[in-house]
Amino acid sequence: MYKKKINSIVSILIVLLFATSCSGLTVGLNGLNPAASSTVNEQGTAVIETDLSPTATEMPNSGLEVSDAVVKIQGALEKVYEEVNPSVVNITVYSKQSQTESPLNMFPELPDIPGFKFEFPNDQQPENFSQTSLGSGFVWDKEGHIVTNNHVVDGATRILVKFSDSTTVEGKVVGVDKDSDLAVVKIESGNKELKPLQLTDSSQVKVGQIAIAIGNPFGLEGTMTFGIVSAVGRSLPVSSEDIVGPNYTIPDVIQTDAPINPGNSGGVLVDINGRVIGVTTAIESPVRANAGIGYVIPATIVKRVVPSLIKSGSFEHSWIGISGTSLTYDLNKAMNLKTDQKGALVLEVTPGSPAEKAGLRGSDRQVEIEGRKVLVGGDIIIGIDDQPVNNFDDIVAYLARSTQVGQTIRLKVLRQGKEEVIPLTLAARPKQGKQSSGVEPQGKTAGAWLGIEGMNLTPEIAKAMELPEDQAGVMVSQVEQGSPADKAGLQGSFKPLTVNGARILIGGDVITALNDQPIKSIEDLRKALAQYKAGDEITLTVLRRSGEIKLKVKLENKP
Repeated sequence: MYKKKINSIVSILIVLLFATSCSGLTVGLNGLNPAASSTVNEQGTAVIETDLSPTATEMPNSGLEVSDAVVKIQGALEKVYEEVNPSVVNITVYSKQSQTESPLNMFPELPDIPGFKFEFPNDQQPENFSQTSLGSGFVWDKEGHIVTNNHVVDGATRILVKFSDSTTVEGKVVGVDKDSDLAVVKIESGNKELKPLQLTDSSQVKVGQIAIAIGNPFGLEGTMTFGIVSAVGRSLPVSSEDIVGPNYTIPDVIQTDAPINPGNSGGVLVDINGRVIGVTTAIESPVRANAGIGYVIPATIVKRVVPSLIKSGSFEHSWIGISGTSLTYDLNKAMNLKTDQKGALVLEVTPGSPAEKAGLRGSDRQVEIEGRKVLVGGDIIIGIDDQPVNNFDDIVAYLARSTQVGQTIRLKVLRQGKEEVIPLTLAARPKQGKQSSGVEPQGKTAGAWLGIEGMNLTPEIAKAMELPEDQAGVMVSQVEQGSPADKAGLQGSFKPLTVNGARILIGGDVITALNDQPIKSIEDLRKALAQYKAGDEITLTVLRRSGEIKLKVKLENKP
């Protein structure tokens, strides 16, 4: 009876597995045959050929009669690990952390960054101290190029690359692209033979396909986990800490339930044939551990970006110069459109951008929907180069997959109820830089929390804000929700401006004094705040569009 129950359960699992993974697969299970073997193609990359015919057999040394498919799947997984793991590396990153920066806030947008180990000599905190973090990577070519995530190697002063056979070599970053969160590290392989991994066409990946993650979660080298592709076509926001500007996204991101944890970043998600579906980069989890939702940068983007990083150290993304949103039922009603109208509403057109030069129009009026004021009235993009646009992500995905800088595209837009075709020549996405920083004091006075990001007022910014070019002060870039600044009514920036090739937002309040003490820079504001503690009330003198005003702010402890 016990054996029959086990056989029944196993049979049900196999039926379910093959019902969801065999139908319509173009990548992964290419027919069910009885064995797993590997060959090497002309590029020197391994290709695993999987054979998974479901026949009856007896599992060796178990005494259980189970479907032969179980044995074949197990054999295929073992073969994938055997072939792929030698090409997946463990990356240890050393970097310097300033005492004035909070190491716990290094990467708040990316929940899969490993915890940090801080090394304080003689139990003293120096002005600068060393931190280490761990990630993963994989062999791109025989010349020693290793692909990983940008956030893994960001700020690195030293990089060690360790292979599955414990061979450890020094590496150096040769190219990074923050907007796709990819980076390339170059190593000197010496006498070690490198075996590049083969990438698949991730645009053909299907939900339900078997997915295998290999990396170094929590520093546990050579860990393999198993699941399926849970969803395709996701969009992943690019981390933008300390960046004032647009929120870019990585398109066509693949979602998987294969367990991914801190340290998997930069590793691989592969199919049952050992071909790279994409680079594991982030997880969705309230506790910084696997919760069944992992995100993978697709191989199609990796194929486009990495060769450029190797050649020139950077990658130029095609740029239109708009911010927008997908149409919804409520937006359609507010603009007197058909309730099932699809497309991308243009909210804002960046000055000097290809969109402005082409004559695209942003939204020009506000309406209230469910108690919130929203912009409406701009152009609605419904097509791009004869491809339909159902939502804003369709535009981002098309630009990433099918365009390059300098290319002219045709946008089909709905303007005041009429369709128009607008030619637009793409430019390179402006480089973003560190434009603002927190103004909170550190150390013993760190409890005096204001809750803003700010930047020094420059003549160029002052002129753009119609202020005297010699006006000094701290322009408020962002106000943290629920902070003392937010409660006092401080206003952040909203108007785009390109400064030295970087796009920033301007127009926020300009702080010129704290309790009548002049404030000319962020450093002045930090020093002034350091004189107070949580619970103290201060008065800020600010310049606003309506003129000079004074705001009372009660400082708090930072949550």
